[in-house]
Amino acid sequence: MSRFEPTLFVIVGGAGDLTRRKLLPAIADIAEKNGCQDKFHVLAVGRSAQDDEEYRAWARESLALAGLSPEAISAWCDTSVHYVSNAEEAGGWQAVADKVAAIESANDLPGNRAFYLAIPPRVFPPVIEALAEVGLNRSPGFTRLVIEKPFGNSLETARSLNELVHARFEEHQVYRIDHYLGKETVQNLLVFRFANALFENSWNRSLVRSVEITVGEHLGLETRAGYYDQAGAFRDMIQNHVTQVLTLVAMEPPVKLDADAIRDEKVKVLRSVVPIAADDVVFGQYVGGLIDDETVPGYLEEPGVAENSVTETAVSLRLFIDNWRWQGVPFYLRTGKRFPERLTQIVVRFREPPVCLFEVDGTCEVHSDAIVITLQPNEGFELLFDVKAPEEDMRLQTVPLDFRYDAAFGSLPDAYETLIEDIVLGDQTLFVRSDEVEAAWSLYQPILDNPPMPEHYAAGTWGPPGSTKLPYDTGDRWWQG
Repeated sequence: MSRFEPTLFVIVGGAGDLTRRKLLPAIADIAEKNGCQDKFHVLAVGRSAQDDEEYRAWARESLALAGLSPEAISAWCDTSVHYVSNAEEAGGWQAVADKVAAIESANDLPGNRAFYLAIPPRVFPPVIEALAEVGLNRSPGFTRLVIEKPFGNSLETARSLNELVHARFEEHQVYRIDHYLGKETVQNLLVFRFANALFENSWNRSLVRSVEITVGEHLGLETRAGYYDQAGAFRDMIQNHVTQVLTLVAMEPPVKLDADAIRDEKVKVLRSVVPIAADDVVFGQYVGGLIDDETVPGYLEEPGVAENSVTETAVSLRLFIDNWRWQGVPFYLRTGKRFPERLTQIVVRFREPPVCLFEVDGTCEVHSDAIVITLQPNEGFELLFDVKAPEEDMRLQTVPLDFRYDAAFGSLPDAYETLIEDIVLGDQTLFVRSDEVEAAWSLYQPILDNPPMPEHYAAGTWGPPGSTKLPYDTGDRWWQG
């Protein structure tokens, strides 16, 4: 028996890039693995006029590119993939409601529906309104609304969007999705900390010297100039992905392992952050440089970017969490495009012993121990500590104990598969609650109201020169760069 209830996934933006690359392959793979192809239906909603068969041909091509087996693709698409236009000439959103009812009637579905908004953020409000107007915010089974990030572009717009959503849907129906939280390695932060007393007992201001979180992107804009030049790295990465990782690293143990208890602790972290000083934030913008022996253009030379744009493509900042566990411990956050490599990494540095017993030629040989947790690529972690090198004098060398997911478990599931499964199962643990969204925007809005001018940095480097001063001020350096 499948652990999933029969469900209709309604993808608004069903012919878009996210649907092609991520959503259709994830849903098809889940359906095949769980033997529920006949009870796991997709209704793609778009503005172009086409019928089911035309859309199914497009879906087959998309699924084939994702590497799914031709037999599974064909069988599932023929019976479980549907299309409807929501263009005004096709009857608008009433046509969508009618198609939902027809699919559920023909396939004996109980009315479990998930509406996935795979559309630009500016379209969220009218679509949410339209779903409610034709009665699709309620059903005989469950109704779930999935909203991609970014959720607002400021504190004011996030609050406004929350008010609109709550006027049409209950909070328990809403799944604000951040695909970073679907990564197995991100979820494993909870296990790493709270299932291993060795680490949890060391995870505090008494033993931790600093915490660093880096989310580096190797690529430039690709085709995202229209969105990115308005958003920038701060809104695109810091406010959501990087902050989500921060809350999991810094949160207190939840009273139990359920969605509300975990999200309560994440919100507490955000509300405990000391207002971030202007001197603790550095913006950067990449100029042309060398990546993988290839010269790449600077940000201002990218197609679609305004010639005088001051949009930041890199952000580095330092913050402090004013609570019992983390008082006085600096947290360094960094993200950027055109970094030397694609990397998401957490580095927890521990304090050195209070007295140095190991000196050679008047120099202390003791180094700061560290845990390096890599979320992508080469997922895993290293525990770095000192040992004596095999020489006569007392020279110490830092060596790693390491763990790699692929060596232990093979390939990891795609983040969207994990999150889509949770949507169908009704598990909101890995999704962002409304108060968490607003707490994050409240923390960062003062910076966005008065942003620093971006410093230039060469493509293929780890960001602007000014970012190096943040860890140096407290005796650290960036782990990479």
